Amino acid sequence: MKVCVVGAGAIGGYLAVRLANDGHEVSVVARGPHLAAIQSSGLSLIEADQTFVAEQLVATDRIRDLGPQEIVFLALKAHQIEPVVSDLSVLFDASTVMVTLQNGIPWWYFQKLEGNYTDRVVSAVDPHGVLLNNIDPNGIIGCIAYPAATIVEPGVVKHIEGNRFPVGELDGSESDRVRRVADALTGAGFKSRVLDDIRSEIWLKLWGNLTFNPISAMTHSTLVDICQFPLTRELAARMMTEAQAVAERLGASFRVPLERRIAGAEAVGKHKTSMLQDVEVGKPLEIDGMLGAVVELAELTEVEVPTLRALYACVSLLNNTLQQEHLRVKGAPSTY
Repeated sequence: MKVCVVGAGAIGGYLAVRLANDGHEVSVVARGPHLAAIQSSGLSLIEADQTFVAEQLVATDRIRDLGPQEIVFLALKAHQIEPVVSDLSVLFDASTVMVTLQNGIPWWYFQKLEGNYTDRVVSAVDPHGVLLNNIDPNGIIGCIAYPAATIVEPGVVKHIEGNRFPVGELDGSESDRVRRVADALTGAGFKSRVLDDIRSEIWLKLWGNLTFNPISAMTHSTLVDICQFPLTRELAARMMTEAQAVAERLGASFRVPLERRIAGAEAVGKHKTSMLQDVEVGKPLEIDGMLGAVVELAELTEVEVPTLRALYACVSLLNNTLQQEHLRVKGAPSTY
């Protein structure tokens, strides 16, 4: 199939190499030294002490250089989508599907969802309604990216752990097209189940992200450190309890108990969260989809979330300071 990965960072790059090496016609959208390296030498993936190289990729920083695709994997962070939303239309024809991979609450959360909040804008991730009004929800398939990966140098992605990419239609149906997406992912070596409730799975991953990412960003600690230090483990549990109340008020359910979710994060080991990695190199932090949106939904559903509000305030200030002062951690790797 003809596949485009918009945002060939760690997760997008991981997808691109696996899909290309499974025989799909893959193009990637990247930028800077990472793009230059891909154009020069292909995109490399280090996985289980082996290196796989996808040399036949089309790599560009101009979405408009690419034509219609069968599958578009939107692997940008939430705050990176609005600036390119007008360009995405060139990737679509009548049969194209867009698979969204953003952490946290997506802009489409209330689209094709029955109830009191149908088509409501999630202002934290789509403040002007640009995404809601310019991306057709009928072309969207939701996806949760569970793997951990990192860019170790331009053009080189290292897989750390995990290979699950569950997918689902926004209305919960099991369509031919969502099955095709799952089959493409499975054929490339990933685990991909078709879910009838993609939003509950979003909350399950977000449950960890909204706690461990901000705590790690402020403490510069890894997942195992946070989980094994009693005070931060207790803090994480309190944040997760508040978030669960919001999710359940919106009709979501959790198939994994809270302590098991924390144990899963602990088992990942000495892994730096994506937010901590962004802090170290001075990148904007992905806080609105992970935490700001949950605070917004708490207000909508009238659920008290004092701990989440406190963490959101602190990490928002950290983000502002990083950007205004152009700060980064001494000795941190360059951004790619």
